[in-house]
Formats: sequence, structure tokens, C-alpha cells
Amino acid sequence: YNLALLLANGQGVEKDEREAAALHRKAAEQGYAPAQSSLGVCYELGRGVAKDETEAVAWYRRAAEQGLAVGQCCLGFMLANGRGVVKDQREAAAWYRKAADRGHARAQYNLGILYENGQGVARDHGEAIALYRKAAEQGYASAKERLAKLDAL
Repeated sequence: YNLALLLANGQGVEKDEREAAALHRKAAEQGYAPAQSSLGVCYELGRGVAKDETEAVAWYRRAAEQGLAVGQCCLGFMLANGRGVVKDQREAAAWYRKAADRGHARAQYNLGILYENGQGVARDHGEAIALYRKAAEQGYASAKERLAKLDAL
């Protein structure tokens, strides 16, 4: 898995996305959640493998079910946007919530968006602001921007 990361980013070795994806797969198939999530990224973006959002969702789901916050957030994103799976904002909100509760800033922000717009959850501006604040406190720029716009209203 670590070698896969180095190859994917060209850190200390020549960049090789195909080999990185192959190594991610080996670790993912052994049940290593971070590799499952990374392999999901490979399929979502077509890095080292043919782009396949359905396959990305499958790998994100494996990582998410093991409790990996980044996998939960990525699965939530795919569900919220109907990418590689039928759009389901309610299920997206549930996965975002799991990741948000683990302190994942992007999930906190994305869940805040759902609360602000009443998508998959009941509209609740107070909850949206609370989630944006949690993400902003971790330095998540989009959450800081969103809070600034809401304060201006």
C-alpha cells in the first residue's frame, strides 16, 4: 500500500499510476480499508485503470463498511451525486454522518450542505452551521467560505 502511494504520486520513484493501482488492488483484496478507498479513487478518476464509477462505489463501500471515514465520505459523495450508483441523498447523509462523527472535515461540510438544502435530511440551518463550523475549525476552506456567506445574510 505504501509503495502504491509513492508510485501514484511519483515520490522518490517514477510516477506509475498503473502499477500503483495494481498494488492498491492487492492490498484492497486483502481487506485493507485505506487501499480499498484508494482503489475507489483510481476507478473514480481513471488513474491507472479504466474509469468506472460503479467499481469505485463498490470499493468505497467496502472501505466505508469497515469504518474508514474517507471511504464513508467518498461513498456519500457518489450517492449524493448519483455517480456510479442511483442517486440516494438519504443514504448519502447517513454515510456522511458516520464520517462526520469521526471528525472528517469534508464529510462535515458535505453533510452541512444537505442540511442547509433539506436534501436527504430535514432542512436544519442550525445543524448546517454547526457542521460547517466543525469543518472550518479543522481548516476546511470551503466551510470557512460558506460560513462567511451565511454570516453576510
